Amino acid sequence: MRILLVEDNAALAEGLATLLAGSGYAVDRVADGPSAEAALATERFDLVILDLTLPGMDGLEVLKAMRAGRRSAAVLILTARGTPEERIRGLDLGADDYMTKPFDVGELEARIRVLIRRQAGLRASTVAYGGVTLDLVSRSFLAGGVPLDIPAREVGLLEILFMRAGKVVSKEAILQSLTAFDEDLSANAIEQYVSRLRKRLAPHGLTVRTARGIGYYLDKAPEAPPAGPPDTAP
Repeated sequence: MRILLVEDNAALAEGLATLLAGSGYAVDRVADGPSAEAALATERFDLVILDLTLPGMDGLEVLKAMRAGRRSAAVLILTARGTPEERIRGLDLGADDYMTKPFDVGELEARIRVLIRRQAGLRASTVAYGGVTLDLVSRSFLAGGVPLDIPAREVGLLEILFMRAGKVVSKEAILQSLTAFDEDLSANAIEQYVSRLRKRLAPHGLTVRTARGIGYYLDKAPEAPPAGPPDTAP
């Protein structure tokens, strides 16, 4: 999942970006309002963490322009401006949640998980498909209650497919969700991840199918036909 962090406090932004990247999110950072608006106009994000007091353009103006442009990413306002009037205005302009500084890191991460679930139309903290369950809190996959050993980048890809199970996800959407500005991930790399995921998922009744020329989707693998009688011919 890809997050845009809009924060002009360099130390706070670096700390948050490191924390979120360690949790498996692709994180982009900008430090002023015009840069945030430019990023939102050209890139796709699942979540925006938005400070309000920004150089060049107030955060509420960024939010207003974002919603006017029908950009659907969830928005979590994270600011020192916490009066009831500020909260009401932010929520009325289209923010999905509002936290004031100083804040508890654990609570921030929990709120991020809630917003991502809401974006995907999910209410529960786990999603089951085929013989595999995605735990949205730990961002891990389990089969029969046992965690699957999946590398971090493949976890990110499988998470995207899992939360849209049965629906085609374009290669472009996958690349945008998995990579930040300073990362380089090719379509060929995605194909390699898909190939490895197919092998990991096959024992658990799932597969990743290719929608040729479009992208990929998660599907339940067909059951193997029953074995016939042994061949007794001479």
